[in-house]
Amino acid sequence: MIDDLFEFLQEGVTPYHAAATAAAWLEAAGFTRLEEADYWNLEPGKGYYILRNGSAVVAWRIPDHAIGGWRITASHSDAPGWKIKSDAVTNDGCRRLSVEGYGGMNMASWLDRPLTVAGRVLVRTEDGVETRLVHFDRDLLVIPSLAIHMQRNVNKGHEYNPQIDMQPLWGPEGSRSLTDLLCEALGVAAEDILDRDLQLVTRQAPTQIGPDGEYFLAPRIDDLECAATTLLGFIDAAAETDSACAPVWAMLDNEEVGSSSRQGAQSSFLRDVLDRILESIPHSAQMEHRALANSFLLSADNGHATHPNFPAKSDPAAPVRLGGGVLLKYNASQKYTTNALSGGIFRAICEKAGVKVQTFTNRADEAGGSTLGNLQSHSLPIPMADIGLPQLAMHSAVETAAVSDAEAMVRAVAAFYRVHLRALGDGVYTLE
Repeated sequence: MIDDLFEFLQEGVTPYHAAATAAAWLEAAGFTRLEEADYWNLEPGKGYYILRNGSAVVAWRIPDHAIGGWRITASHSDAPGWKIKSDAVTNDGCRRLSVEGYGGMNMASWLDRPLTVAGRVLVRTEDGVETRLVHFDRDLLVIPSLAIHMQRNVNKGHEYNPQIDMQPLWGPEGSRSLTDLLCEALGVAAEDILDRDLQLVTRQAPTQIGPDGEYFLAPRIDDLECAATTLLGFIDAAAETDSACAPVWAMLDNEEVGSSSRQGAQSSFLRDVLDRILESIPHSAQMEHRALANSFLLSADNGHATHPNFPAKSDPAAPVRLGGGVLLKYNASQKYTTNALSGGIFRAICEKAGVKVQTFTNRADEAGGSTLGNLQSHSLPIPMADIGLPQLAMHSAVETAAVSDAEAMVRAVAAFYRVHLRALGDGVYTLE
């Protein structure tokens, strides 16, 4: 399993690459790609998936009988980082790229490490416009820090200014430009590049650490660890799920900046897919409402492990350990959607599967951020639980998590898709 996770972390250098990697896994598992602009002719027993914006994916399997509910997991493809605004700015004999921050990050973690560029490029073709992915798989640039000799008090705390501190060094004045490299990589002329969405990418490869490889270190653990492990559980169990329920896997985009895009959790993307699935098969309005009432969604986004150097930063009533199992996240203001009902159901599923569950809550004096479930519930009124995996150094350029927790998530999600969950009434369920 860890090799599959490392592949997803390594290949998913941008949301576009993460979506392409997910699509390749789904194709290998026998799922058929559809397009939103096409007519959908769905067959029982078959699996399908679609992309929106090239950065968000929804996959599902049609049950052999009428759809009696949905089993959904949702994660996100994006991570905090640096978006490239322009090709190069010359300054004192050097060329720099011009970048802007995306999401909240630990800026210092991006300094003095090998970086490269990846993303998508829109190119002109004979027939119109085409999207192409690009990833320069080599050490290409760096954001150099200012020497301590010129800021003697830096270790006492420094406020980073993105416009001054965080602009990356590209090369010497007169060197080939980023556009030159794009043209070479894509085999196009500069005038055929119409636009691009590019970002800086850390060059750290996923690697196991610890005396027996108990932990792992990688970029983008938040949230590609959840994306990969829920996808592995979905693929493992999708063909064996309750015939009355349709298994659905979603990886949405732009969570780190509020999810308000057309491919984010605040959009209609997931609900659009569910509605179109029902529209493609005979159903009644009653059937649609009954299916929603018999549905369940797991919002999968990582949470903070108790930091061994800073234990006071975590809730003392709910310590979270690396290697302690899947997180079940609670918040009094419903920024996490878990309540007694959804939490109890998830705990029961994990208990049957032999998966350890940890409770995650923030300190009472520390605000937590919203996740996918809170935002998705605006358009999808079904029971939800917020889950995740414990990690350290969240939103750093490189993060740390535990191998055993990732394995636990795969088992928990596979069990979630396999369980025969029935709503017998409000707050009354059967699990078989």
